[in-house]
Amino acid sequence: MRTSGRGDPDLFLGIDIGATKVLAGLVDARGRIVARSDRRVHRNDGPAHVLAAVLEEVRALGPEVAHARGAGVAVAAQVDPRRGTVLYAPNLRWRNVPLGPRLERALGLPVVVENDARSATWGEWKHGAGGGGSDLICIVVGTGVGGGLVVDGRLLGGSVHAAGEVGHMTIVAGGRKCSCPNRGCLEAYVSGWAIGQRAREAVRADPTGGAALRASVGSVSGIDAGAVTRAARAGDRFSIDLMDATGIWLGAGVVALVNVLNPARVVLGGGVVEGWPNLVGQVRNAVRRGAQPPAARAVRIGRGKLGSLAQVVGAAWLARDRAATRRPKASGRRASGG
Repeated sequence: MRTSGRGDPDLFLGIDIGATKVLAGLVDARGRIVARSDRRVHRNDGPAHVLAAVLEEVRALGPEVAHARGAGVAVAAQVDPRRGTVLYAPNLRWRNVPLGPRLERALGLPVVVENDARSATWGEWKHGAGGGGSDLICIVVGTGVGGGLVVDGRLLGGSVHAAGEVGHMTIVAGGRKCSCPNRGCLEAYVSGWAIGQRAREAVRADPTGGAALRASVGSVSGIDAGAVTRAARAGDRFSIDLMDATGIWLGAGVVALVNVLNPARVVLGGGVVEGWPNLVGQVRNAVRRGAQPPAARAVRIGRGKLGSLAQVVGAAWLARDRAATRRPKASGRRASGG
Protein backbone atom coordinates (compact mmCIF):
# COMPACT_ATOMS: atom_id res chain seq x y z
CA MET A 1 0.00 0.00 0.00
CA ARG A 2 1.48 3.35 -1.04
CA THR A 3 1.09 6.16 1.44
CA SER A 4 3.08 9.05 -0.04
CA GLY A 5 5.39 10.17 -2.80
CA ARG A 6 7.61 8.12 -5.08
CA GLY A 7 11.22 8.30 -6.09
CA ASP A 8 12.83 9.10 -2.73
CA PRO A 9 16.51 8.16 -3.11
CA ASP A 10 17.06 7.82 0.66
CA LEU A 11 14.79 4.98 1.76
CA PHE A 12 15.35 2.06 4.10
CA LEU A 13 13.30 -1.09 4.48
CA GLY A 14 11.79 -2.00 7.83
CA ILE A 15 10.54 -5.57 8.28
CA ASP A 16 8.64 -6.89 11.31
CA ILE A 17 8.56 -10.68 11.70
CA GLY A 18 6.13 -12.04 14.25
CA ALA A 19 5.10 -15.55 15.20
CA THR A 20 2.40 -15.65 12.53
CA LYS A 21 2.65 -12.43 10.52
CA VAL A 22 5.06 -10.29 8.53
CA LEU A 23 4.84 -6.55 7.83
CA ALA A 24 7.18 -4.47 5.68
CA GLY A 25 7.53 -0.76 5.02
CA LEU A 26 9.76 1.80 3.34
CA VAL A 27 10.86 4.57 5.66
CA ASP A 28 12.19 7.91 4.46
CA ALA A 29 14.76 10.27 5.95
CA ARG A 30 12.11 11.95 8.13
CA GLY A 31 10.95 8.67 9.67
CA ARG A 32 7.77 8.51 7.59
CA ILE A 33 6.50 5.27 6.13
CA VAL A 34 6.09 6.08 2.44
CA ALA A 35 4.90 2.61 1.47
CA ARG A 36 3.86 -0.41 3.46
CA SER A 37 2.52 -3.87 2.81
CA ASP A 38 -0.61 -5.41 4.21
CA ARG A 39 0.28 -7.66 7.12
CA ARG A 40 0.76 -11.16 5.71
CA VAL A 41 0.07 -14.34 7.64
CA HIS A 42 2.81 -16.94 7.36
CA ARG A 43 2.57 -20.63 8.22
CA ASN A 44 5.54 -20.69 10.59
CA ASP A 45 6.83 -23.79 8.81
CA GLY A 46 10.47 -22.94 9.28
CA PRO A 47 12.87 -20.18 8.25
CA ALA A 48 12.62 -20.87 4.50
CA HIS A 49 8.84 -20.39 4.44
CA VAL A 50 8.99 -17.27 6.61
CA LEU A 51 11.76 -15.85 4.42
CA ALA A 52 9.55 -16.43 1.36
CA ALA A 53 6.72 -14.50 3.07
CA VAL A 54 9.14 -11.65 3.84
CA LEU A 55 10.23 -11.42 0.21
CA GLU A 56 6.58 -11.39 -0.93
CA GLU A 57 5.90 -8.48 1.43
CA VAL A 58 8.92 -6.60 0.14
CA ARG A 59 7.82 -7.07 -3.47
CA ALA A 60 4.35 -5.83 -2.51
CA LEU A 61 5.87 -2.43 -1.69
CA GLY A 62 6.23 -1.72 -5.40
CA PRO A 63 8.96 -0.11 -7.49
CA GLU A 64 10.07 2.22 -4.67
CA VAL A 65 11.94 -0.78 -3.21
CA ALA A 66 14.61 -0.19 -5.83
CA HIS A 67 15.59 2.98 -3.94
CA ALA A 68 16.18 1.18 -0.62
CA ARG A 69 19.73 1.49 0.68
CA GLY A 70 19.44 -1.15 3.39
CA ALA A 71 17.02 -3.16 5.50
CA GLY A 72 16.32 -3.60 9.19
CA VAL A 73 14.51 -6.64 10.53
CA ALA A 74 12.68 -6.72 13.87
CA VAL A 75 12.03 -10.20 15.20
CA ALA A 76 10.65 -11.47 18.51
CA ALA A 77 13.84 -13.23 19.49
CA GLN A 78 17.19 -13.12 21.16
CA VAL A 79 19.56 -11.99 18.43
CA ASP A 80 23.21 -11.43 17.73
CA PRO A 81 23.09 -8.22 15.66
CA ARG A 82 26.79 -8.39 14.83
CA ARG A 83 26.27 -11.59 12.85
CA GLY A 84 22.60 -11.03 12.00
CA THR A 85 21.72 -14.32 13.70
CA VAL A 86 18.49 -15.21 15.46
CA LEU A 87 19.79 -17.09 18.48
CA TYR A 88 16.45 -18.15 19.92
CA ALA A 89 12.92 -17.29 18.84
CA PRO A 90 10.51 -19.36 20.98
CA ASN A 91 7.34 -18.48 19.08
CA LEU A 92 8.97 -19.15 15.71
CA ARG A 93 10.78 -22.20 17.11
CA TRP A 94 14.08 -21.00 15.63
CA ARG A 95 17.58 -21.49 17.00
CA ASN A 96 20.77 -20.10 15.47
CA VAL A 97 19.19 -19.00 12.18
CA PRO A 98 21.48 -16.75 10.06
CA LEU A 99 18.59 -14.50 9.08
CA GLY A 100 20.66 -11.44 8.21
CA PRO A 101 23.03 -13.16 5.76
CA ARG A 102 20.13 -15.00 4.09
CA LEU A 103 18.18 -11.78 3.59
CA GLU A 104 21.28 -9.93 2.38
CA ARG A 105 21.68 -12.50 -0.37
CA ALA A 106 18.00 -12.42 -1.27
CA LEU A 107 17.59 -8.63 -1.24
CA GLY A 108 21.02 -7.55 -2.38
CA LEU A 109 21.10 -5.07 0.51
CA PRO A 110 22.92 -4.76 3.84
CA VAL A 111 20.64 -6.08 6.60
CA VAL A 112 20.48 -5.35 10.34
CA VAL A 113 18.65 -7.80 12.62
CA GLU A 114 17.35 -6.66 16.01
CA ASN A 115 14.92 -7.76 18.71
CA ASP A 116 11.40 -6.47 18.04
CA ALA A 117 10.95 -4.60 21.33
CA ARG A 118 14.31 -2.86 21.00
CA SER A 119 13.39 -1.96 17.43
CA ALA A 120 10.12 -0.46 18.66
CA THR A 121 12.05 1.44 21.34
CA TRP A 122 14.37 2.98 18.75
CA GLY A 123 11.43 3.87 16.52
CA GLU A 124 9.57 5.61 19.35
CA TRP A 125 12.70 7.42 20.51
CA LYS A 126 13.59 8.66 17.04
CA HIS A 127 10.16 9.44 15.62
CA GLY A 128 7.46 8.73 18.18
CA ALA A 129 6.66 9.41 21.82
CA GLY A 130 10.31 9.62 22.88
CA GLY A 131 11.26 12.65 20.82
CA GLY A 132 13.19 15.38 22.58
CA GLY A 133 14.69 13.32 25.42
CA SER A 134 18.00 11.57 25.95
CA ASP A 135 16.73 8.71 28.14
CA LEU A 136 13.79 6.41 27.47
CA ILE A 137 12.28 3.14 28.62
CA CYS A 138 9.87 1.51 26.19
CA ILE A 139 7.69 -1.36 27.44
CA VAL A 140 5.77 -3.40 24.87
CA VAL A 141 2.93 -5.34 26.49
CA GLY A 142 1.57 -7.84 24.03
CA THR A 143 1.48 -11.63 24.00
CA GLY A 144 4.64 -11.33 26.06
CA VAL A 145 6.37 -8.31 27.58
CA GLY A 146 9.43 -6.82 25.91
CA GLY A 147 11.29 -3.59 26.28
CA GLY A 148 14.21 -1.43 25.37
CA LEU A 149 16.39 1.17 27.05
CA VAL A 150 17.84 4.33 25.57
CA VAL A 151 20.43 5.96 27.82
CA ASP A 152 22.24 9.15 26.79
CA GLY A 153 20.93 8.67 23.28
CA ARG A 154 22.18 5.08 22.91
CA LEU A 155 20.13 1.90 22.61
CA LEU A 156 21.57 -0.41 25.24
CA GLY A 157 22.50 -3.92 24.20
CA GLY A 158 24.14 -5.45 27.27
CA SER A 159 26.89 -8.05 27.49
CA VAL A 160 24.94 -10.63 25.47
CA HIS A 161 22.59 -8.15 23.79
CA ALA A 162 19.70 -8.92 26.15
CA ALA A 163 19.30 -5.52 27.84
CA GLY A 164 15.72 -4.35 28.13
CA GLU A 165 14.08 -7.68 29.04
CA VAL A 166 11.84 -5.86 31.49
CA GLY A 167 9.20 -8.59 31.24
CA HIS A 168 11.47 -10.93 33.15
CA MET A 169 12.25 -8.80 36.16
CA THR A 170 10.76 -10.24 39.36
CA ILE A 171 7.88 -8.27 40.85
CA VAL A 172 6.48 -11.02 43.14
CA ALA A 173 9.11 -13.28 44.70
CA GLY A 174 8.06 -16.89 44.25
CA GLY A 175 4.95 -15.77 42.35
CA ARG A 176 3.23 -17.06 39.23
CA LYS A 177 5.18 -19.31 36.88
CA CYS A 178 6.55 -17.41 33.92
CA SER A 179 7.31 -18.60 30.39
CA CYS A 180 10.98 -18.39 31.41
CA PRO A 181 12.50 -20.51 34.21
CA ASN A 182 11.63 -17.90 36.84
CA ARG A 183 8.54 -17.22 38.93
CA GLY A 184 6.96 -13.85 39.67
CA CYS A 185 8.11 -12.07 36.50
CA LEU A 186 6.25 -9.00 35.26
CA GLU A 187 5.29 -10.97 32.15
CA ALA A 188 3.60 -13.64 34.30
CA TYR A 189 1.08 -11.01 35.46
CA VAL A 190 0.53 -8.44 32.70
CA SER A 191 1.21 -10.12 29.34
CA GLY A 192 -1.56 -11.23 27.03
CA TRP A 193 -1.05 -14.90 27.86
CA ALA A 194 -0.98 -14.14 31.60
CA ILE A 195 -4.18 -12.04 31.50
CA GLY A 196 -5.95 -14.88 29.72
CA GLN A 197 -4.63 -17.39 32.23
CA ARG A 198 -5.64 -15.26 35.24
CA ALA A 199 -9.07 -14.62 33.71
CA ARG A 200 -9.79 -18.31 33.16
CA GLU A 201 -8.76 -19.06 36.73
CA ALA A 202 -10.96 -16.25 38.03
CA VAL A 203 -14.02 -17.41 36.07
CA ARG A 204 -13.64 -20.97 37.32
CA ALA A 205 -13.35 -19.64 40.88
CA ASP A 206 -16.36 -17.31 40.47
CA PRO A 207 -18.69 -18.62 37.72
CA THR A 208 -21.42 -16.16 38.59
CA GLY A 209 -19.20 -13.07 38.50
CA GLY A 210 -17.51 -14.24 35.32
CA ALA A 211 -20.70 -15.26 33.53
CA ALA A 212 -20.73 -12.34 31.09
CA LEU A 213 -17.07 -12.80 30.19
CA ARG A 214 -17.57 -16.52 29.63
CA ALA A 215 -20.70 -15.91 27.56
CA SER A 216 -18.86 -13.41 25.35
CA VAL A 217 -16.67 -16.21 23.94
CA GLY A 218 -18.81 -19.26 24.65
CA SER A 219 -16.52 -21.16 27.01
CA VAL A 220 -13.98 -20.66 29.76
CA SER A 221 -11.24 -22.16 27.61
CA GLY A 222 -11.88 -19.54 24.92
CA ILE A 223 -11.16 -16.58 27.22
CA ASP A 224 -8.03 -14.64 26.26
CA ALA A 225 -6.70 -11.13 26.83
CA GLY A 226 -8.65 -9.77 23.87
CA ALA A 227 -11.92 -11.08 25.30
CA VAL A 228 -11.10 -9.54 28.68
CA THR A 229 -10.31 -6.09 27.27
CA ARG A 230 -13.39 -6.13 25.01
CA ALA A 231 -15.63 -7.05 27.95
CA ALA A 232 -13.95 -4.41 30.13
CA ARG A 233 -14.57 -1.72 27.49
CA ALA A 234 -18.21 -2.86 27.37
CA GLY A 235 -18.49 -2.22 31.11
CA ASP A 236 -18.22 -5.73 32.57
CA ARG A 237 -17.14 -5.17 36.17
CA PHE A 238 -15.48 -8.58 36.46
CA SER A 239 -13.24 -7.84 33.47
CA ILE A 240 -12.54 -4.30 34.61
CA ASP A 241 -11.29 -5.70 37.92
CA LEU A 242 -8.99 -8.07 36.05
CA MET A 243 -7.53 -5.18 34.05
CA ASP A 244 -7.23 -2.99 37.15
CA ALA A 245 -5.14 -5.74 38.75
CA THR A 246 -3.02 -5.80 35.59
CA GLY A 247 -2.44 -2.07 36.02
CA ILE A 248 -1.33 -2.52 39.61
CA TRP A 249 1.34 -5.03 38.63
CA LEU A 250 2.46 -3.06 35.60
CA GLY A 251 2.69 0.03 37.80
CA ALA A 252 4.87 -1.84 40.29
CA GLY A 253 7.25 -2.82 37.52
CA VAL A 254 7.50 0.71 36.16
CA VAL A 255 8.06 2.17 39.64
CA ALA A 256 11.09 -0.11 40.02
CA LEU A 257 12.44 0.89 36.60
CA VAL A 258 11.98 4.60 37.29
CA ASN A 259 13.77 4.30 40.62
CA VAL A 260 16.71 2.35 39.15
CA LEU A 261 17.15 4.10 35.80
CA ASN A 262 15.72 7.61 36.30
CA PRO A 263 14.47 7.94 32.69
CA ALA A 264 13.13 11.12 31.15
CA ARG A 265 10.28 9.16 29.51
CA VAL A 266 8.49 5.85 29.80
CA VAL A 267 6.58 4.77 26.70
CA LEU A 268 3.96 2.03 26.94
CA GLY A 269 2.84 0.15 23.85
CA GLY A 270 1.69 -3.19 22.55
CA GLY A 271 -1.66 -4.83 22.04
CA VAL A 272 -2.64 -5.00 25.71
CA VAL A 273 -2.08 -1.27 26.18
CA GLU A 274 -3.91 -0.50 22.93
CA GLY A 275 -6.80 -2.67 24.11
CA TRP A 276 -7.00 -1.07 27.56
CA PRO A 277 -5.44 2.44 27.48
CA ASN A 278 -6.47 3.02 31.13
CA LEU A 279 -3.28 1.17 32.01
CA VAL A 280 -1.28 4.29 31.17
CA GLY A 281 -3.09 6.37 33.77
CA GLN A 282 -2.72 3.63 36.37
CA VAL A 283 1.02 3.43 35.76
CA ARG A 284 1.34 7.21 35.91
CA ASN A 285 -0.44 7.28 39.28
CA ALA A 286 1.64 4.38 40.61
CA VAL A 287 4.87 6.18 39.73
CA ARG A 288 3.64 9.43 41.25
CA ARG A 289 2.84 7.61 44.51
CA GLY A 290 5.61 5.03 44.68
CA ALA A 291 8.76 6.23 42.93
CA GLN A 292 11.41 8.40 44.53
CA PRO A 293 10.11 11.99 44.33
CA PRO A 294 12.84 13.56 42.12
CA ALA A 295 12.58 10.76 39.56
CA ALA A 296 8.77 10.65 39.77
CA ARG A 297 8.50 14.37 39.11
CA ALA A 298 10.90 14.29 36.18
CA VAL A 299 9.58 11.32 34.21
CA ARG A 300 6.90 11.61 31.52
CA ILE A 301 4.76 8.53 30.97
CA GLY A 302 2.57 7.99 27.90
CA ARG A 303 1.48 5.69 25.11
CA GLY A 304 3.57 5.06 22.06
CA LYS A 305 2.73 7.15 19.01
CA LEU A 306 3.73 4.70 16.30
CA GLY A 307 1.46 1.82 17.35
CA SER A 308 1.98 -1.43 15.43
CA LEU A 309 4.39 0.33 13.04
CA ALA A 310 7.00 1.10 15.71
CA GLN A 311 9.00 -2.02 14.89
CA VAL A 312 9.05 -1.20 11.16
CA VAL A 313 10.20 2.39 11.73
CA GLY A 314 12.74 1.39 14.37
CA ALA A 315 14.23 -1.45 12.33
CA ALA A 316 14.57 0.77 9.26
CA TRP A 317 16.22 3.48 11.33
CA LEU A 318 18.68 1.02 12.85
CA ALA A 319 19.64 0.07 9.29
CA ARG A 320 20.05 3.77 8.47
CA ASP A 321 22.24 4.26 11.53
CA ARG A 322 24.40 1.31 10.52
CA ALA A 323 24.78 2.69 7.01
CA ALA A 324 25.80 6.07 8.41
CA THR A 325 28.57 4.54 10.50
CA ARG A 326 29.89 2.64 7.49
CA ARG A 327 29.74 5.59 5.13
CA PRO A 328 33.27 6.72 4.23
CA LYS A 329 34.14 10.17 5.49
CA ALA A 330 35.00 12.80 2.91
CA SER A 331 38.59 13.95 3.21
CA GLY A 332 41.04 15.77 1.04
CA ARG A 333 44.27 14.24 -0.14
CA ARG A 334 47.42 15.52 1.44
CA ALA A 335 49.91 16.90 -1.05
CA SER A 336 53.12 14.97 -0.93
CA GLY A 337 56.13 16.98 0.01
CA GLY A 338 59.38 17.01 -1.87
